[in-house]
Amino acid sequence: MGRLDGRVAFVTGAARGQGRSHAVRLAEDGADIIAVDLCRQVDSVRPFYRMPTTADLAETARLVEDLDRRVVARQADVREYDQLESALGAGLAELGGLDIVCANAGIFTYGVAWEIDEQTWRDVIDINLTGVWHTVKAAVPPMIQRGRSGAIVITSSTAGLKGLTNIAHYVASKHAVVGLMRTLANELAPYRIRVNTVHPTTVDTDMIQNEATYRLFLPDHPDPTREEAAEAFQTTNALPVPWVEPRDISNAIAWLVSDEARYVTGVALPVDAGSTVI
Repeated sequence: MGRLDGRVAFVTGAARGQGRSHAVRLAEDGADIIAVDLCRQVDSVRPFYRMPTTADLAETARLVEDLDRRVVARQADVREYDQLESALGAGLAELGGLDIVCANAGIFTYGVAWEIDEQTWRDVIDINLTGVWHTVKAAVPPMIQRGRSGAIVITSSTAGLKGLTNIAHYVASKHAVVGLMRTLANELAPYRIRVNTVHPTTVDTDMIQNEATYRLFLPDHPDPTREEAAEAFQTTNALPVPWVEPRDISNAIAWLVSDEARYVTGVALPVDAGSTVI
């Protein structure tokens, strides 16, 4: 018996990286999965890294099915509420009610605060903040209708707990979802729905493992490698590691949404190798 048997989890940004890891980890514990992702490139992100594709989302679905769990995977843009509501509705029609939400979809770009162009700022805020609100807006009514306890986990960042240079738009979005989480924790407590945030340090995903991000940490290096970037990344953590694995964040989420954390709500949980203490 898995500790999430009989539950349904809605995961955004599920095609790759942390989102895929979360979907698979929750499926391992017995949950059925509604997985959504944009599955196309955002123009302002194009200079930094490649975003997931429909093939990536299909691979997430395959990994969940290999665990003998049911999965409904749909392409949807969290910026567009109607798309997200439709994707969730398709999942509910097949899987029943909703118990768990992982509001994970997000993007990362960088630039000095006063030099960030309007569209780049808007894309980060629209996906990282408004997209989270859309996710919750779509998910809460069926969770309440389910009539039993539920759990929402929003992916923030260490950038949601402290200021970091060159990513003002990202920092703003990740701080903002903490405020949203705290309000939701109060509003949803009467329904026994718990709401928390997780705050990863650098995670070993395509969002970080790319030349553009390496250059953010090593601006004077002509051609930084993964190994050289790792040395720079490690300086941001108290523990002697350059980054954590997606699974490390997924394990924290699996605990937060389980009955083992049944009285944990309104918490900003760092999974950060000590990044926020140095």
